[in-house]
Amino acid sequence: MKKSETRHPSSQVTWRSLFLGILLIPINVYWMTIVEVKYYSLDGSSLPLFIEPIFILFVIVLANYLLKRFAPKAMLTQVELLIIYIMVSISCTFAGHDTFQNMFGSIAHPFWFATAENEWQELFFRYLPTWLTVSDSKSLQGFYEGESTFYTQHNLYIWAKPLAFWGLFFLLMMFMMLCINTLVRKRWTEQEKLAYPIIQLPLGLSEGGGVKLLKDRIMWLGFGIAFFIGVINGVHYLFPQFPEIPYIKRVPIWQNILTERPWNVIRWTRISVYPFAVGLAFFLPLDLSFSCWFFFVVRLIELVIGAAFGTRYFPALNQQASGAWLTLFVLAVWVTRRHLIEVGKKILGMNSTLDDANEPMPYRWAALGILGSMIGLGVFVSAAGMALSVAAIFFGLYFMLSFAITRVRAELGTPHEIYFVNPHDIMATIGGTRRFDPASLTIVSLFYWFNRGYRNHPMPNQIEAFKMGEVTHMGNRRLWVAMLIAIIVGILSTFWANLDITFRNGAIAKAGGFKGWVGRESFSRLQRWLHNPSDPNWTGIGFMGVGALLTFAMMYMRMHLLWWPFHPAGYALAISFAMDYFWFAFFVAWLLKYIILRHGGIQMHRRLAPLFLGLILGDYVIGSIWAIIGPTFGIRTYKVFI
Repeated sequence: MKKSETRHPSSQVTWRSLFLGILLIPINVYWMTIVEVKYYSLDGSSLPLFIEPIFILFVIVLANYLLKRFAPKAMLTQVELLIIYIMVSISCTFAGHDTFQNMFGSIAHPFWFATAENEWQELFFRYLPTWLTVSDSKSLQGFYEGESTFYTQHNLYIWAKPLAFWGLFFLLMMFMMLCINTLVRKRWTEQEKLAYPIIQLPLGLSEGGGVKLLKDRIMWLGFGIAFFIGVINGVHYLFPQFPEIPYIKRVPIWQNILTERPWNVIRWTRISVYPFAVGLAFFLPLDLSFSCWFFFVVRLIELVIGAAFGTRYFPALNQQASGAWLTLFVLAVWVTRRHLIEVGKKILGMNSTLDDANEPMPYRWAALGILGSMIGLGVFVSAAGMALSVAAIFFGLYFMLSFAITRVRAELGTPHEIYFVNPHDIMATIGGTRRFDPASLTIVSLFYWFNRGYRNHPMPNQIEAFKMGEVTHMGNRRLWVAMLIAIIVGILSTFWANLDITFRNGAIAKAGGFKGWVGRESFSRLQRWLHNPSDPNWTGIGFMGVGALLTFAMMYMRMHLLWWPFHPAGYALAISFAMDYFWFAFFVAWLLKYIILRHGGIQMHRRLAPLFLGLILGDYVIGSIWAIIGPTFGIRTYKVFI
């Protein structure tokens, strides 16, 4: 019998798990939106392991523990718990900071903020598709000023068309990502057996129906440490006279010390020891956690050197990072090349060693899905006014970065806010904006909302879901269906939550966390492009080459020298903003893990692993509790992150 036909009943994807997932998605999305858009009190979607789904899973596990005592037959299995967690997590990839929250801050922005001084109307209004933007002044007044409601016939009519098209657009991209992940899933999860550090907590929390980890005293020790810190500092936030535990310096300690040039270029560098970050970094390979903080320190040294010599371009970190990330894509494809060749044979009907019977979909269907998605995206951008040649470059770069981010997450599990690495800037550096027509540049700017930071990028979450499915033998095709359901429900819930909250509070009134700056960044840059067209930046291209060369060299040394301590992904992460908040926490985690392995060995590492899971869980739980208290009483509360 096929593997998919021999699953134990406890590994089945059940209707009640799907129902609970569908029920919890709108709740999670609304909660995430109100705390991130209105109160800005929990950056739950800014981390590789989302906060809200872990809290929801924790609450369900506690309920499951009670069911074991009073109604054991009604307990949810590990697979059911994970299906709920996966569906809720998938919804975060739409409701989070760097996807649809940004879109709402972009598609209406130029029409509300256009002035005679910025000349936006004359420069690019004629290139903005009416079916993708909102320009109605009456509706925009309610949207930006608040004290209004979305639930009127006029507002529903104004917003329905652009949201329908943007929803279809993003659905096409999500489906294409699912197809790409289908093609590489077996290689990354079953053959290479990548670590997938991010899934350690949801797997541990759901094991045995959630009962096993709750009985671990070492886990509760870590939980208690993080929870206690969050309680004390949360009370201090509300009542400043109450003492705090200064485990994190929100304002750098050296801002008033390093005031002279060249040292002032690093005066705002943070020293932050987030308990959850220490917990997450503990599960990284030592060479990666070392490389992340080491290359961040090197980055600071480069900045000081550049300021000391007054150089105009050095160290060109953004260009170095772009070259490094594009090279990580090439390396990810290279290490997967033999598998991809076999996939190609399977697609073409040739003899192949691969069996795709238990894949989310047959490889041939996945390939057709990628092709169909590309055609659909081409029709979309062509109708929007973007040249197909420009679209090919833009989406080619986007999916290259997406693939690299997904590989890094699967192998290493690090944060990936690569703010200064995106298709827009890479195209402007290599090609110069002069070579692109104004209509295409306008659409490129309109696409900035899903290219700003990649913190809640959907593609890594999809591959991690498939890994959890492989570990628990739940069946990839049923999981694939659950993910599609979560995608559709998540998109619809995100549209509703953002419009409801923003019309009530106003994007520039009470909604302090709303992404208004996304529109400013998008269209102010477009204004510069159109006013001052640029030629290829050969210096920038050179530094991209430096970043690519260093990444290749480090990978080569890593493959040929066992003692080589530097990981190329650590270099790419450290110079592209991803480590700005976490570098010192990674240093602490690296040092602790090094000491544990050096003096206690792998057995001590395994014994203490629940302690670090507890640090993550405790920090996430107290952060979520504060994020419930805040909206309940209409106040801003303590944030466990940033």
